Amino acid sequence: MAEELVLETWDLHCDRNGREHRTADMGCRQLVLRRGQPFSITLRFSGRAYDEGVDKLSFNVETGPCPSETSGTRSHFAMSDCPEESCWSAVVQQQDGESLSVSLCSPPDARIGRYSLTLETCTDYQGSSYQIGDFILLFNPWHPEDTVFMRDENERREYVLSQDGLIFQGTCDYIYSIPWNFGQFEDEILAICLKMLDINPKHLRDQNRDCSRRNDPVYIGRVVSAMVNCNDEDRGVLFGRWDNRYEDGMSPMAWIGSVDILKRWKNFGCQPVKYGQCWVFAAVACTVMRCLGIPSRVVTNYNSAHDTNANLTIDRYINERGEQERQSWDKIWNFHCWVESWMTRPDLGGDYDGWQVLDPTPQEKSEGVYCCGPAPVKAIKEGDMLLKYDIPFIFAEVNADVVYWVVQGDGMQKQSIRSSDVGKFISTKSVGRDSREDITHNYKYPEGSEEERAVFEKAEHQKKSIGEEDEGLHLRIKVSEGANKGSDFDVFAVVSNNTDEERVCRVTLCARAASHNGTLGPQCGLTDPVDIDIEPRAEKRVPLRILYEEYKDKLTQDNLIKVVALLNDHQTGDILVAVRDIYVENPPIKIRILGEPMQNRKLVAEISLVNPLSVPLNGCVFVVEGTGLTEGQLVKELEEPVEPQAEAKFRMDLMPRLSGLQKLMVDFESDQLTGVKGYRNVIIAPQPL
Repeated sequence: MAEELVLETWDLHCDRNGREHRTADMGCRQLVLRRGQPFSITLRFSGRAYDEGVDKLSFNVETGPCPSETSGTRSHFAMSDCPEESCWSAVVQQQDGESLSVSLCSPPDARIGRYSLTLETCTDYQGSSYQIGDFILLFNPWHPEDTVFMRDENERREYVLSQDGLIFQGTCDYIYSIPWNFGQFEDEILAICLKMLDINPKHLRDQNRDCSRRNDPVYIGRVVSAMVNCNDEDRGVLFGRWDNRYEDGMSPMAWIGSVDILKRWKNFGCQPVKYGQCWVFAAVACTVMRCLGIPSRVVTNYNSAHDTNANLTIDRYINERGEQERQSWDKIWNFHCWVESWMTRPDLGGDYDGWQVLDPTPQEKSEGVYCCGPAPVKAIKEGDMLLKYDIPFIFAEVNADVVYWVVQGDGMQKQSIRSSDVGKFISTKSVGRDSREDITHNYKYPEGSEEERAVFEKAEHQKKSIGEEDEGLHLRIKVSEGANKGSDFDVFAVVSNNTDEERVCRVTLCARAASHNGTLGPQCGLTDPVDIDIEPRAEKRVPLRILYEEYKDKLTQDNLIKVVALLNDHQTGDILVAVRDIYVENPPIKIRILGEPMQNRKLVAEISLVNPLSVPLNGCVFVVEGTGLTEGQLVKELEEPVEPQAEAKFRMDLMPRLSGLQKLMVDFESDQLTGVKGYRNVIIAPQPL
């Protein structure tokens, strides 16, 4: 009778498996794998070697609180010569005396999450069971059978592996980007993302069903979209706030990365972190999705409509001075951010695979919960309103019409003949470069095309907006160079007469501080109505000077001023409205790198900013972070105020951990200047061997 086979030691090869599964950056304290891809372990037996003819070896893998074969959360499988791809398998790779190398593989549709691995040995009816350890299984965009498979390696690098990026903000006339540290492989982040799945309400209601659905990126995306906001009192990550009062938390403008937010959430017992706005919600969701292995990117839509009554029309009421007459629940956000994640949609049938919109910013409920998506971008473009999930809401964000109603002195309302444009310059960071990729064509057909008309008919909406009028008068708003914080600057109503006869009209300009979600603040500039004569085929300008003294205490942290120009055409009685959001620029942050950047060698960064205002800056703080460059965040508080036109400058020591291209990101806060951002790309040479 053969002697019992006894396991002495084993090695999960965390390092090597991590490198092969592209998870090595997650730190090596645990085994992190991607589904559908083999991984190797070594078993070392005591006293005698494994004998294929006598010994039977099998494995158990289990995930979730109540694992079962039927729900796909448990699998028992024996060693075999020819593994099947559709289920868990184990194959002998190599035998060397008492040491045995085994290759294990999960199916490409396995549930993701934390697993336990057990070895069972059996020799002549006597057997033993050994708890070998735990591992974490993620989605695998490198595997052709995985529902998140992405073909292009450069895209996989950008949308799964890249830990930093750019998020586009500003206005459709002034697009700029801020740096963001996604940090999905930083210490603790994977554990925090798994915790988020484990405390989501669907899991608490039915743990077995929730774990059994974790093979589906559509399901995971919906859970993440709901858990990034806290509006359902579901212990979500972020508290949204838009009223410019952030004293009891962090201003949404001050964040430069997701890591700090997710760690705060965990460290404070899963209490919501104050405060977020759309780009913060989107960036945190992007971190979680990339961490779990689903290719994702942050997208910005300019002039984004929030159509509460779903009629695809947004009505705006102003008086004859260009001032807002009454609040409308429908809003135009000058930009709005969401996430796109890449996955197949077998649940929909048809060709809806590819990018899906997920919007974690709490706006409207979906199936009773504040979440949005995943909605196939192709379905939004085609106006397929009935498919899952939430397509009518997102369709309106990129397609609604805006109609201005001018309320006259006698109470009569008159519709302006120009609708403003919604869904412009839909933007995301380019693959492998710090530039903007315009993806508007993924969401809509060219304006005025037959395809666009067909989509609107399908969506049961007649597009009302009238294109640029060639005939008659035309009105637009221009801004002088140098709309910089601390400076006065000019805006102009530019009136063009496209007819062959002289025209007489009256023009008014009004400027108000604004927030990026369309809320208007106090007035900071107004002209008296002026009557002008315009020669045939000529153009005239009406100026409005916007004074720093007027706007400095009225501007929100969004740095936005909304200018409305109103024109009454005396000849036809028509009213024209032009609107422009002006971004008042913060000063630049300068970052110099001193010395030769090399892995594990000290590096010095010199960071500076000039105060452009006529008053001192008090309570000045620089926050610096960058994956692979800093351990968490570095905070530098300045002891002295920064006088007008003076330079704040300091040096900081860095110890780069990772080689290759890294981003050093800086945020500056003070009493008068907030949310000032800067970044610098640093190429770190690998440590010489």
